[in-house]
Amino acid sequence: MYSYRMFKHLPQICRLGELLCSSYREMGENQTMVTEFLLLGFPLSPQIQMLLFGLFSLFYIFTLLGNGAILGLIWLDFRLHTPMYFFLSHLALVDIAYACNTVPQMLVNLLLPAKPISFAGCMTQMFLFLSFAHTEYLFLVVMSCDRYMAICHPLRYSAIMTWRVCITLAVTSWTIGVLLSLIHLVLLLPLPFCRPQKINHFFCEIMAVLKVACADTHINEIMVLVGAISVLVGPLSSILVSYMCILCAILQIQSGEGQRKAFSTCSSHLCVVGLFYGTAIIMYVGPRYGNLKEQKKYLLLFHSLFNPMLNPLIYSLRNSEVKNTLKRVLGVETAL
Repeated sequence: MYSYRMFKHLPQICRLGELLCSSYREMGENQTMVTEFLLLGFPLSPQIQMLLFGLFSLFYIFTLLGNGAILGLIWLDFRLHTPMYFFLSHLALVDIAYACNTVPQMLVNLLLPAKPISFAGCMTQMFLFLSFAHTEYLFLVVMSCDRYMAICHPLRYSAIMTWRVCITLAVTSWTIGVLLSLIHLVLLLPLPFCRPQKINHFFCEIMAVLKVACADTHINEIMVLVGAISVLVGPLSSILVSYMCILCAILQIQSGEGQRKAFSTCSSHLCVVGLFYGTAIIMYVGPRYGNLKEQKKYLLLFHSLFNPMLNPLIYSLRNSEVKNTLKRVLGVETAL
């Protein structure tokens, strides 16, 4: 009797098993067979997107030309072959790489909003963005230390800031920047992702990518916060302390011309520090809850597009040596 009843309901049991297997297989495919992401970018009308495409393309060209000019001037003029301009050339190089990593993808999204980015391309873009950002933070710290040694310990500057020390600091900054980004990538790759893969950003920013993962990302978010504090808050504190010492040393300089030159060089660096660190701290160390997604998206646009464009302008307009070199290269007589 029991065998007859079991065989009587066997078709329904098999059908239920097939449905369960199909659901499990579909869920597994949604989590593991992710091959691309769709970047939502800016939800604007096509006319506004075309206007932004032209505007951002100009900014991108200015970024490449401005930082390229800084690199060219430093390479051409042997008088700029000093530790300060050695680090400035690396900063310009990072800015070029920083913009090249995010802006082209943003321009593509403005022209073709439905064009996806591959999974590998997204992970690569996120890794490079973090690497260049970390490296730039560290170079700003190194440049503040260089200015501290030049102004507060001028007699020992040449003995301490040798080319071997400068190259070691530069290689260390690049290496630490890459290793810190590699930690985030290693923690992110094992996560499963659910379909549809729509990232609410104009590039593969790490927090936006974590939002589309179908797993607990608490550890990843903690590591992002810890990394931001270690790379932003700590170094910024050391920069501020060094510049307090620099300010005291500048006020003790007897020559008015010496004070003006020191203030000109240090103010340029402080402007760049304020722009870069300020926007980054708001994005990654500020409030992490609430309806701030769109505001932080536009703030990151300023961080990744306008900061690299403004850096060469700040250094060229505030630095007399760079301006004089540019005049010599262009054949313009320097006013005495």
